[in-house]
Amino acid sequence: MANLARNKKAFFDYEILEEIEAGLVLKGYEVKSVKLRHMSLKGSFVSVHGGELFLTNASIPLYKQATVSDYDPTVSRKLLVKRKQIDRLTGKAQADKLTLVPLSVYNKQGRLKLSFALAKGKKKFDKRQVIKQREDDVRIGRTMRQRH
Repeated sequence: MANLARNKKAFFDYEILEEIEAGLVLKGYEVKSVKLRHMSLKGSFVSVHGGELFLTNASIPLYKQATVSDYDPTVSRKLLVKRKQIDRLTGKAQADKLTLVPLSVYNKQGRLKLSFALAKGKKKFDKRQVIKQREDDVRIGRTMRQRH
C-alpha cells in the first residue's frame, strides 16, 4: 500500500481518535491522475449530505491526456462507507463536536481508498507543546551523536 496523497497538516492540527477506511468514487481520468500522485488533500474535509459522506475540497488536477471540456478539480467526491458506520460517525461527530478529517489516499488491491479520521481539533498551546517536544528531540539527538 503506497500513499498517493497525504494530509500532513492533519496530524499537527488534530488529535486523531479513530481511523476509518473508505472507497472513493472517481472517474477514470481522475484515477489516472491520482495514481500519478497529482492529488492534494490540503484544506480538505469529509462532510455529510443526505446521509452520505463526501470528500470536499480535495484537489485532483485534470489528467494530461483526458479529453474533458469542463472539469472542476475540487468537486465533492462520494465516499463508499456502510450505512451503519455513517450513522455511528455522524452521531459521534455531532455529540462530541468532532471533525472528519482525510488523512491519506492509497492503492489497496487495485482500488483507491481514503483513510480519514474522527478527530478533535488541537488548541494553540497543544500545538506549541508538539513543536517544543520535536525541537527537544532534535537537540537531544544532536548531542548524542556529538558524544559518540
